[in-house]
Amino acid sequence: MPKAIFYALTLFLLLPGLAIAAQVVSVKKDGVNVRTGPGTNFPVYMELFQGYPLKVVEKKGDWLKVSDFENDSGWIFSSLVTPGTTVIVNAKKTINMRSKPNTSAQIVATVDRGVVLTKLSTQGKWVKVRHSQGTVGWIYSPLLWP
Repeated sequence: MPKAIFYALTLFLLLPGLAIAAQVVSVKKDGVNVRTGPGTNFPVYMELFQGYPLKVVEKKGDWLKVSDFENDSGWIFSSLVTPGTTVIVNAKKTINMRSKPNTSAQIVATVDRGVVLTKLSTQGKWVKVRHSQGTVGWIYSPLLWP
């Protein structure tokens, strides 16, 4: 088999896996179990709440292997997630949510590590987000995951 065909075939076979690996999902409801393996016969590893963002790293049937912002991973049934619309604060300390996408804008709220926010839009390296209590503002994207 010529090298060019071999490389093209290899790339073709790898692309679906790369697309899955890049997928971000959010948990649909409170109390969703993440398990140690792809099935209900595996022990529950953790329980997540509505909106919690996850990255898909593998798929096996209707089960998704996912990881979170702390690199914890496990398996979740695919019908329990939706396409990702949330982010989580991944800073080591409390961060500022601002009225505009710049560091000199007024602070509208402070947000702790681990707080989940709904992503509304982006502008450069800033993300416009909404807190579950309704506060809307901008956060510098390197402070958020994913």
